[in-house]
Amino acid sequence: MKWNVGAKLATGFGLVLACVLAVGAACYGATADLIQANEQRRITAGILNRLDDIVPLVKEIELGTRSYYLTGDEQFLRPVGPATERAPRLLQEIRQLIGTGDSQLRRLDAIEPLVKNRIEHVRGTTEVYRSQGSKAVVQRILAGGGLGITNDITRVVREMQDEARADLQRQVGETEANSRNAVLTIVVGTGLAVLAALLAAALLTRTIARPLRQLTAHAARIERGDIRAEIPEDARADEVGALARAFSGMTRYLQDIAAQAERMASGDLRTSIAPQSADDMLGNAFQRMSGNLRDQIRGMVEAVSVLGASTTQIVASTSQLASSATESAAAVAQTTATVEEVRQTAELSNQKAQHVADSAQKAVQQTLDGRRSAEDLDAGMERVRRQMESIGTSMARLSQHGQTIGQIIATVEDLAVQSNLLAVNASIEAAKAGEQGKGFAVVAQEVRSLAAQSRQATAEVRAVLGDIQAATAAAVAVTDQGARAVQAGSEQTAVARVAVEGLSASIGEAAQAATQIAASSHQQLVGVDQVAGAMNSIKQASSQNMVSARQLESSAQGLNDLGHRLQQIVSAYRL
Repeated sequence: MKWNVGAKLATGFGLVLACVLAVGAACYGATADLIQANEQRRITAGILNRLDDIVPLVKEIELGTRSYYLTGDEQFLRPVGPATERAPRLLQEIRQLIGTGDSQLRRLDAIEPLVKNRIEHVRGTTEVYRSQGSKAVVQRILAGGGLGITNDITRVVREMQDEARADLQRQVGETEANSRNAVLTIVVGTGLAVLAALLAAALLTRTIARPLRQLTAHAARIERGDIRAEIPEDARADEVGALARAFSGMTRYLQDIAAQAERMASGDLRTSIAPQSADDMLGNAFQRMSGNLRDQIRGMVEAVSVLGASTTQIVASTSQLASSATESAAAVAQTTATVEEVRQTAELSNQKAQHVADSAQKAVQQTLDGRRSAEDLDAGMERVRRQMESIGTSMARLSQHGQTIGQIIATVEDLAVQSNLLAVNASIEAAKAGEQGKGFAVVAQEVRSLAAQSRQATAEVRAVLGDIQAATAAAVAVTDQGARAVQAGSEQTAVARVAVEGLSASIGEAAQAATQIAASSHQQLVGVDQVAGAMNSIKQASSQNMVSARQLESSAQGLNDLGHRLQQIVSAYRL
């Protein structure tokens, strides 16, 4: 029987799988036993827990009813109702947990009527208490019916608890035994499975993995490009032997291709390799590559010949271009320097024109200020003229008032003379009257005195009035002279204002012309700057062209050298 790799692998894995299945089956059985034992323990523990609640419930019912019988307080009956409802539920739950246990079911069948009778007894005693009073209840309790039922319930419950505890102990022992058996089964089965796996791994390693490692090492050397290693022939009939023989044939084929490539690398393009088959991608590609390479080398030889002749012409042309670019760069540099001098001159002219325009603007502003001052002076002279006319009018009225005052003074003087005459006449008449006229004489004396004072005051006023009239006449003469002077000043101011306005117009025209000159100079400067910028750009472009021409000359020289080297290289190939 020939064992191939698949059969060996299937046998090894089948052995390991059989051991694993055996261990799994044993573990499953032990686990099922443990689960069943734990379930029984849970049921038994549930029965014990519920049995532990039955007797306290009965005690709670008795305690609540007795407290009610002693006190008559209804609140002691509140726990009794839930307890009487819970007790039957506990018995039903215990029945469900017991299942088919004969002894426990018999005891449960015995305890259920007892609990029911005890509850009925409590309810009946409560009704008796409510209907007949506490004495009837005492007699009912002394009859002993309720106490006996409670003792029977307690006895049966204890028997069930004892049997449940014994079952629990037995179940614990069985669980521990099942656990030990499961652990032993798992340990032994795992050891057998590991032993089988190790045995299968050793067989597979000796028959499959070791030859594959050798082939992998040879493949790694081939991956690094080392195809000099010889792979020994393997007479095995399985897949590993076939793989070794295929590797050996592939190595020989790669060695043949490497030898042909070495000949091509030495310059012998006459060699060729025959593909192994139509599906031999490497052989076909190598054959096409050698044919294409021969064609390309032939074309390259022709192209190199043309390239050599062309590069010689290019070198001569680039040398002439570099010389022309150098001369152009020198001429552009001189032109740029000239344009820069023109730009500086235009900039200086622009500054001077701007200064003249600024000065003209200041002169225009000053003439405007002078014209406004002349206008203000003209207006002031007009006001002075009007004031002088007003003063003349006032002086005329003052002269008229002086004449009126003179007339009044003359009248007062006449009154003083007449009063003096009257006083003299009164004195005469008083002297004639004697003693009776003394008082009248005194009055006459006083009147005469007042008349003398009036004449004196009138003379003083006349003198003052004469001075005022003289001053007024002088003021009128001065006012006339001032009015004539003001009139002359107004006429001269008008002439000066006309002259200032003409000067302002002339200076404005000059300032406008200066501004236009400055603007034209600025535009000229901008144009010269643009020309200078353009010349700088042309200079930079010329410099770049000169550098490019030098680079092109260098590149052409390098291309010429490359053409010669290519001619030397292609001459080494044999077609």
